[in-house]
Amino acid sequence: MSTAHKAMTLYAVPSIPMIEPGDDLAQILVTALDAAGLSLQDGDLLVLAQKIVSKAEGRYAYLNAVEPGPEAIALAASCVKDPRHMQVLLGESRAVLRQRPGVVIVEHKLGYVHANAGIDRSNIESDPENPRLLLLPENPDASAQALRDALYVKTGIQTNIIINDSAGRAWRNGTVGFAIATAGFDAVENRIGERDLFGRALEISEVAVADELAAAASFMMGQGDEAIPLVLIRGANLRPSTAGSTSLIRDREKDMFR
Repeated sequence: MSTAHKAMTLYAVPSIPMIEPGDDLAQILVTALDAAGLSLQDGDLLVLAQKIVSKAEGRYAYLNAVEPGPEAIALAASCVKDPRHMQVLLGESRAVLRQRPGVVIVEHKLGYVHANAGIDRSNIESDPENPRLLLLPENPDASAQALRDALYVKTGIQTNIIINDSAGRAWRNGTVGFAIATAGFDAVENRIGERDLFGRALEISEVAVADELAAAASFMMGQGDEAIPLVLIRGANLRPSTAGSTSLIRDREKDMFR
């Protein structure tokens, strides 16, 4: 396909209310899209901030209900954090990989290498007398697929879904958006064996399509008080797949940073 007229459009979708546990997220998205004058089309991609999915699923941990163990207490002392917070972090992690005051890098139980196990305190209401933390969805790919199915029931449109989060990288400054879940399309496109401009076969080229799109959407969403947890992407020309996002996670034996 010629790229001469190829174009992709991103729409930041406003008017998403504060999400509460049990909310019908699919209906909320449809209502917000309608209010923005946007009608879904087959092949559209919706990118959702992880927080609204976690909030709808009630993925909160209340610190007053947490009893820290010895490992959490020791980790808290070295990282200058609340021991209860560290106990929650350990419960969400397979292993602690790196640590310094203020941050802990872990291998999340879902496979991601992530700062603080993706646990967040920003942009959530919390009682100072009983602080709460927001965790990643229990099964993000299942959440993305369930949302895709619900949107199809409500609209008759086959959409693609990304749930994104933000993370730093071992070799660059700053955070970028990345996909923690996908539904409907191939998250990684394998182009090994295809030809470059000079006819040479590509040997190692795999494109992290979901992460590239998640990062673009994250830029539209912002990281502060912008309150834009939904971005519609049109024109991405994605390859259909039912595989989810696991292909994005590098095998441990191939990971030079673990």
